[in-house]
Amino acid sequence: MTHVNLNLFDLPKTNEEANKIGPSDLPVHDWYRFVLSFPPHLVRQYIKKFGLSDKSLLLDPFCGTGTTVVECKKNGIPAIGIEALSIPHFASTVKTDWQVDPQELRRHANQIAEKATDNLQKNGIQDDSVPGNILDHNGLRTLSAESQRLLLKNSISPIPLHKTLVLLDEIKSDGETRFRNHELLALAKALVTTIGNLRFGPEVGLGMIKQDSPVIKPWLTNVETMARDLATVSKQIKAQVEVYQGDSRNAHLILQSKRIDGVFTSPPYPNEKDYTRTTRLEMVLLGFVRNISELRSLKKRMVRSNTRGVYKEDQDDEWVSQHTEIQRIATEIERRRIEQNKTSGFERLYHRVTTLYFGGIAQHLASLRSILKPGAFLGYVVGDQASYLRVMIRTGQLIAQIADSLGYKVESIDLFRTRIATATGEQLREEVVVLRWAG
Repeated sequence: MTHVNLNLFDLPKTNEEANKIGPSDLPVHDWYRFVLSFPPHLVRQYIKKFGLSDKSLLLDPFCGTGTTVVECKKNGIPAIGIEALSIPHFASTVKTDWQVDPQELRRHANQIAEKATDNLQKNGIQDDSVPGNILDHNGLRTLSAESQRLLLKNSISPIPLHKTLVLLDEIKSDGETRFRNHELLALAKALVTTIGNLRFGPEVGLGMIKQDSPVIKPWLTNVETMARDLATVSKQIKAQVEVYQGDSRNAHLILQSKRIDGVFTSPPYPNEKDYTRTTRLEMVLLGFVRNISELRSLKKRMVRSNTRGVYKEDQDDEWVSQHTEIQRIATEIERRRIEQNKTSGFERLYHRVTTLYFGGIAQHLASLRSILKPGAFLGYVVGDQASYLRVMIRTGQLIAQIADSLGYKVESIDLFRTRIATATGEQLREEVVVLRWAG
């Protein structure tokens, strides 16, 4: 296997520029995004590099909140996304649906807002955060105990939660369903940016605990942004985009007869970032997950990238049992754990989740081989990690080695940007691993 660490075209010259999203890229992309999403301009650069056109079909098998598929639709490239997690799948689906009339969306959202406002005012509650809005919480609506247990404590305060549930009822009970998904996504964004008490830096945690917060107003603001964007993008070339909810380790079963010309994606990295926690507030409130059993079922469809998603029956590590470097890394992680007397249940799984992660990626790459056209290019945005007891994991290099063993040609490993490791202060590389399937 050979590869070169070169930028083969003009990437931005600084880290800030590399991950910056310009104002012209905000439409649609900004309806709902992960904090760590890669920028749209990176997708455009690799569409060009891979020579894709309106006759091509591009796949993003870890499509998240839809950066790749939205950018493909904007540029007239047919695309398919696969995403295991409910809220990102929903976001990608909505963000690639441009059939909604913007004026009608505005009209309908304002009707819903009036109904929700009247409902609140009947109980003496204002949408604005006003002193003494409500002092007695006994009459407020809330979640079931089972759903409440899924949330980070204090992620949303009782009064904003009540307002949100009232607004949700109005949206979901209205007979005009053609606007429902856009309105729900607008609420999902408002929950994590305005209504709730969460902060992202990049891990999810608690920020300032707000006793009250407007709900209807920020929701309407998000709907207005959608309507304004729809009025613009509806005039652009419309490429067909499909988004499936499923396990990318079995992409061939999901796509079956599809034939893929290119892949551009960013799988999870091997660290302790639990994406089900990042999206938990909106996932629970919008009704995608109601209990622990449903959450566990979701996690089992994901590549194992954190210890909260590891199960006894997992066998993905068998795919890399003969990979010398991955086994060395896992052994070193376990050696350091024992040396440092780290004994928590999660710490005991650090070495195992590392092998499960790369085994899952290997299974995914193997699954693609039957649906890729000969000559198809693949780009994987991944980053070095040192989350497990400061043992360095060169993710891009290891994925390139796995791909090589499965019959892919490693074209290059392109530096995208560098970042500082929180634990060590060391410079970590984020890269685009470029592969080609000869067929």
